[in-house]
Amino acid sequence: MKKYIVKRIIYMIFVFLIVSVLMYLLYNLIPSDPARAELEGIKTTLRPAEYEQRYQNLREQMGLDDPILLRYARWMGFAPEKESGELHGMLQGYFGYSNFFKKDVTEVLPIRMKNTMIINLFVTFLALAITIPLGIFCAVRKNGKFDNAVQFMTIIGYSIPIYIIALVFIWLFAVKLRWLPVSGMETPGSNYQGMQAFLDRIYYLTLPVLIMTFASLGGMTRYVRTAMIDALGMDYIRTARAKGLREKVVIYSHAWRNALLPVVTVIIGWFITIFSGSVIIETTFTLNGMGQVYYLALRNSDYELALATQMFYCAVSLIGQLIMDLSYGLVDPRVRVDK
Repeated sequence: MKKYIVKRIIYMIFVFLIVSVLMYLLYNLIPSDPARAELEGIKTTLRPAEYEQRYQNLREQMGLDDPILLRYARWMGFAPEKESGELHGMLQGYFGYSNFFKKDVTEVLPIRMKNTMIINLFVTFLALAITIPLGIFCAVRKNGKFDNAVQFMTIIGYSIPIYIIALVFIWLFAVKLRWLPVSGMETPGSNYQGMQAFLDRIYYLTLPVLIMTFASLGGMTRYVRTAMIDALGMDYIRTARAKGLREKVVIYSHAWRNALLPVVTVIIGWFITIFSGSVIIETTFTLNGMGQVYYLALRNSDYELALATQMFYCAVSLIGQLIMDLSYGLVDPRVRVDK
C-alpha cells in the first residue's frame, strides 16, 4: 500500500508540473500586459514620456522581457527572483500578486476556498442522503410505478443545464414565494454572532445549495440504481436468498457493498467536478467563493490569480483521483492496490 501511494504521489507531482507548464503558457498567450494594467490608475496623471519610462522600468522589474520559460521557472520557484536573487515562487508558498484585489493571492484565496468547501460539502451530504436510498429503493422495485416516475424525473433533471434550474428556482422561491434571498452570504450590515450568524449564513445559502443538490440528483440516482440492479442480478444474491437470509440483509450487506465500487467512482468524481461547476452558481448568487473569484480574475485580466485558482482545481482533481483509487480497496477486497 505504501509503495503504491508513493508511486501515485510521484505521478501526481509529474502531472501537476505538466499542467502548470501548459496553463502558464496558455495564459501568457492571452493578449495582455500586466505592467500597463498596473499603471492604469495613474496613466492620466503622467506625461507620455514619463509614463513610458515608468512602463519600461516596471516591465524590467516584473521580468516581462525575459524568456517565458525563465518566467515560468520563477513563478514555480525553480529560479531565483531577478532583484532579490531568492527563490520566491509557488513551491515556496507565494502564488503571485492580484492586480484586481491589490494584494497577494495568498490573502485572496483562503476565505474563498473555505466558503466553496462549505457549500459543496453541504451539497454532497444532501445529495448522497437523497440519491443513495432513492437509487436502492428504485432498484429493488425495478419497473414499478414509483421507479418509472423517478426515472422520468431524473432524465428531465439530468438534461436541464444548472443555470436553467437556477432561474426556475429563483423565480419560484425568491420572486413568487419570497422565501429566500438571491444574492450574498449574509444579511448586509449585520453583526450577528454565534448561532445567529450561523443561521443567517444558512438562510442565504439555502437557495444555491438547493439548486446544486437538485442538479446532481438525476445523474447520481441513475448511477446508484444501475449499480444496484447489476448487483442484485448476480448469482451470489440468488444464493443468499436461497439460504433464507432476510431481504434487508441481502440488499444492504451483500448487494449494496458490491454495488459500491462504481458508485464510489461516481461520487468522488462528481465531488471533484462540483468545485469547478460552482463557478456558475457562485457568480449568479454573488457567493464569495472560488468560482466567483475565478470569474472575476478572468474578467479583469488578473491572470496570476486565475492561474492560482486553476492550479487549485488541478490539485483537487489529482487528490480526488488518488482517494478514488484507494477507496476501491476498501470497498472491494478483490481490488488490491498494493500490487
